[in-house]
Amino acid sequence: MQDHPDHRYDDIIHLDRPVSPRHAPMPRQSRAAQFSPFAALTGYDDAIAETERLTTPRIELDDSRRAILSDRLARLRRGDEAAITYFVYDEYKSGGAYVTVSGPVKTVDPVTHTVTMQEGTVIPMEDILTLTPQP
Repeated sequence: MQDHPDHRYDDIIHLDRPVSPRHAPMPRQSRAAQFSPFAALTGYDDAIAETERLTTPRIELDDSRRAILSDRLARLRRGDEAAITYFVYDEYKSGGAYVTVSGPVKTVDPVTHTVTMQEGTVIPMEDILTLTPQP
């Protein structure tokens, strides 16, 4: 090993790090946590998590499934119980997720092309994948 150029620390440079007789050594993870507010890449972990998050592409219905869905929508009335699976677009990346809501229907509006559930969910008709009437 090389000695320090001005030789002032030659007597202690090769000694072990001092260990306190009163305090146990801090675990390595806790020591690292002290410096986390000063991370050079603030938000990096969030960006990685967002990149890893998967979305589902929207399914386009064929003509026969579209006709079945249209018929069920035409028969749907206020107070009817239904389970509706529909597509919700992701606000940050392409694609989204399919969500299912069940319960009584509040309104079916052919003008705005929406179905409103009693609990308040407003569903665009063009995003509905399945509509199953409930007994």
